[in-house]
Amino acid sequence: MLRRLALSAVVPLAVLAAAVPASTATASGAASSGPVPSAAPTSGPFAAARPALGPLPMPLPLPGFLDDGEGTGAGEADAARTRLTVSVENTGVPGADGTFELECGPTGGTHPEGQAACDRLAEAGATRAGRQELFRETPEGTMCTMIHGGDAFARIVGTWEGRAVDTTASRRDGCEIARWNSLVPVLPDVR
Repeated sequence: MLRRLALSAVVPLAVLAAAVPASTATASGAASSGPVPSAAPTSGPFAAARPALGPLPMPLPLPGFLDDGEGTGAGEADAARTRLTVSVENTGVPGADGTFELECGPTGGTHPEGQAACDRLAEAGATRAGRQELFRETPEGTMCTMIHGGDAFARIVGTWEGRAVDTTASRRDGCEIARWNSLVPVLPDVR
């Protein structure tokens, strides 16, 4: 077993040594006149595999891979790219009806609960299910309870974490009530 492990380590090193051009590891200058000592084994089973690799390369950042090409950190770019217009009507809650702007990263706009709404969006964006489900409309043919939750209606348009959003929400049945409630405080709490 140990021999197999040693051979499996030697073979890739030998291949790597053959692929990388050998470097001349000699010191330059008037005072030195010989090769630079190395930690490579000169005898034994590993003596044949002596790659002259030199210093290891530094890992390169992958611009555009995690942040969609914006050049900033993933969290900063996501928060900065959230800008929504929320239009709400017929809630029956004083001050809840109207059209509000919501910006996250930093929080801004005219939304009455801007920071709480941005926190909710960030919480949903932290999970894959939240990113997929938050603004998704109830699919046609879904069986929902026939509970009427009121005449409240909302439309949300803009961008969330760089994704286009254009959706409506109501409280016409159990599925839509649950969807509305999942969007509170982006939408007003009308329970």
